[in-house]
Amino acid sequence: MKMKIAILPGDGIGTEIVAEAVKVLDALAPMYGLKFETETALVGGAAYEAHGHPLPESTLKLAQAADAILFGAVGDWKYDKLDRHLRPEQAILGLRKHLGLFANFRPAICYEQLVNASSLKPELVAGLDILIIRELTGDIYFGQPRGRRTATDGHFPGTEEAFDTMRYSRPEIERIAHVAFQAARKRKAAGSAGKVTSVDKANVLETFQLWKDVVTEVGLQYPDIALDHMYIDNAAMQLVKEPKKFDVVVTGNMFGDILSDEASMLTGSIGMLPSASLNAKNQGLYEPSHGSAPDIAGKGIANPLATILSAAMMLRFSLNQAAAADHIESAVKSVLAAGFRTSDIYSAGTTRVSTREMGDAVVTAIGKTAIKTTIKG
Repeated sequence: MKMKIAILPGDGIGTEIVAEAVKVLDALAPMYGLKFETETALVGGAAYEAHGHPLPESTLKLAQAADAILFGAVGDWKYDKLDRHLRPEQAILGLRKHLGLFANFRPAICYEQLVNASSLKPELVAGLDILIIRELTGDIYFGQPRGRRTATDGHFPGTEEAFDTMRYSRPEIERIAHVAFQAARKRKAAGSAGKVTSVDKANVLETFQLWKDVVTEVGLQYPDIALDHMYIDNAAMQLVKEPKKFDVVVTGNMFGDILSDEASMLTGSIGMLPSASLNAKNQGLYEPSHGSAPDIAGKGIANPLATILSAAMMLRFSLNQAAAADHIESAVKSVLAAGFRTSDIYSAGTTRVSTREMGDAVVTAIGKTAIKTTIKG
């Protein structure tokens, strides 16, 4: 059976890192008898340049018809003056909306070999393995109404003001809560703590009082999973004070956006963090957590490991190929153990490599892992 994958490299370093992930998938496919049907399309600033819109209808249709989407990154400073609906970032928001990608998985794992690259002391991050689950299609990013107007009340009437609306419905909160508790249950079976931390601001925002109430109700259906609640400001502090106290973190769109980027610094580099955005059918969009980095685009120094690990998540969650996903993840660990480093994670005593060379190293490690597996069997 062919698996349809839409390849959307996007802007900046997106084309470079996605190319390495595709290379890894191509190397892995014959080992597992997999047949990938891939098609590449423009998205973000590249699509705006060619079609006048960051998410052309042809790209959207390709994504909708695919089993999964491998996404690079979008954005460039040169587009900052465009009307908001034409900016590259609107492409990813549009894909989330049209495909119903409501659950964003962002694992934050500190690999043994990168403990010293973390912003925190080694003893705080050694063995770190947490999962941040961000609700992706609600909250202030999608709330209506929004806009600008002349203020008629408040402290400065008669002046220009801007406004956005934070909004969540009970069904939206229920479905993301179930995703979090089910993820915690699976992680518990693999040896994790079996705990969900729900992050809100219920002491100030009515939206998040509803969030807290609904998550609490859903939690009663999972008596084997512990639940605690934490305000966003405290959660941001605890994430750097005692990160290993967390297991699964579930929160809204804006808070999740902030916390997951904060968590990236615990792991040594945002270049190591993959992500998955799933809908109710497990159709997913897979992308690195970092951005398009236009300042280093074309220099061949970007870290492709987050994208390669995102491809592993794609195999696991959307394509039901857990063994193949494990194979990629093992290969990445092997490459790090061998001392290969791109510039963002380089340190004395390791080997600095380019984007392409890191991809080649993972491909080589995949071949060696396959040989070891064959001998062992």
